[in-house]
Amino acid sequence: MFGLSELAIILIVVAAVLAIKKLPELTRSAGKSARILKSEARAARDADEPGTPRVIQGETVRREDPDPDTGTGTGTGTQDTPRG
Repeated sequence: MFGLSELAIILIVVAAVLAIKKLPELTRSAGKSARILKSEARAARDADEPGTPRVIQGETVRREDPDPDTGTGTGTGTQDTPRG
């Protein structure tokens, strides 16, 4: 018969074999969680230090100059007008 230590080793090996399929997903989610935790800790630390400028990474979008004859831009977007 098996003893308690042998049974524990067999259970660990079976769990490891079954977990191999899920290992990449588990490591990916652990990495995402670590990044979220790190960014939240940084945001909390920055909130405690007023006076330091907050830099938000993004992309620069160039605006077209308005047409001097019509006063409208050359873009094709729409603009919401306030209703009153």
